[in-house]
Amino acid sequence: MSLKVIGAGLPRTATMTQKVALEILGFGPCYHMANVWGDLDTVPRWHEAFLGRRDWDDIFGEFQAAVDWPASFYYSDLMEAYPDSKVVLSVRSAESWERSMENTIWGTFYGDMLVHDLSTAWGRVDQKWADYITLMKSMWEKIGLLAGEFEGTGTATMARAMERYNEEVKATVPADRLLVWSPSDGWAPLCEFLEVPVPEVQLPHINDTNGYTLGVIDLAMAALKKWRDERNEPRA
Repeated sequence: MSLKVIGAGLPRTATMTQKVALEILGFGPCYHMANVWGDLDTVPRWHEAFLGRRDWDDIFGEFQAAVDWPASFYYSDLMEAYPDSKVVLSVRSAESWERSMENTIWGTFYGDMLVHDLSTAWGRVDQKWADYITLMKSMWEKIGLLAGEFEGTGTATMARAMERYNEEVKATVPADRLLVWSPSDGWAPLCEFLEVPVPEVQLPHINDTNGYTLGVIDLAMAALKKWRDERNEPRA
């Protein structure tokens, strides 16, 4: 099976909403960063892709769609690999994206906040998570959208970078293969673009900033508890 829909939108642009929406419309399963979090054994495959050794069929298997990083990082490569696919660029206001990033992904990597502390501790006891963080930092820094020297909300540093990225996507993807879409646009333009009926269910809204932060914290706490419990086990 090959990808039919490629999400080119950056993380924190309602990609989980997009994932669930695509699955409701029949383009499932849809690959998302959540799939990587759920199986950190896939990180080496993405590391190989980052180094230029890419086997997309091996990575995506039976998935019909892919949104969010790490997949959207490679949207132009995936367009070539799957020439019949369509591309959805999920968007939001640049200012709100910058605020969300500061409190989630940037905060996890560089911030003076609990989610950073717990992520770092998790990486100390789980090499797979440490490798994931290293890979994600490398990807963000390569694309030039995120770095440790971010000066904080209100400087528009990341906001401007996001706008440049979105313009690059629009210039790269042929107009007949691209939909620029926000969940606030509703079902209609997405369904028209993908040539499927509008479903009767309400468009989902999933994974706000608090949900991301709590997700990292919960997973980190579980990993740290497992590490502690393993060391408390009586020796044979």
